[in-house]
Amino acid sequence: MANKSNPEVPKAKGALDKFKFEVASELGVPLKDGYNGDLTSAQNGSVGGEMVRRMIKRQEEEMVDGQ
Repeated sequence: MANKSNPEVPKAKGALDKFKFEVASELGVPLKDGYNGDLTSAQNGSVGGEMVRRMIKRQEEEMVDGQ
């Protein structure tokens, strides 16, 4: 079983981390480098959920533009 914290494309790790912090900042979630166990699951989930929504939207736009 793959480790969920490792990206499918290892070279993308830096960009994904930057994206995560941008989303957290926009949502008002006080995400910091390192341990974030003091955050609620709702806070962490909101960041992950928003990241997924934005990635899906971008992929959909690329699929439409590519036709």
